[in-house]
Amino acid sequence: MVKVSDLRMREVINIADGRRLGPIKDIDIDLEGGKVSAIILPGQGSRLLGLFGREEEIVVPWHKIKKIGLDVILVDLREITEVGPR
Repeated sequence: MVKVSDLRMREVINIADGRRLGPIKDIDIDLEGGKVSAIILPGQGSRLLGLFGREEEIVVPWHKIKKIGLDVILVDLREITEVGPR
């Protein structure tokens, strides 16, 4: 078992291009199914503390997570799609 607080401490790496995507910002949970459905990362164009504009996010569906290691989470995102604030 892994605690949410432990997940948030790990760096997320995209194995498709080797890019660091940053730490987990939030987690989407399917309450009916009792499962994590996605992790939310800060977008690449995020503003400083969200003060100077709306902050973009990257939503990584759970099935795109390939490996959760001790220090990093490896994801396979061939195309990174940033979405606006939820």
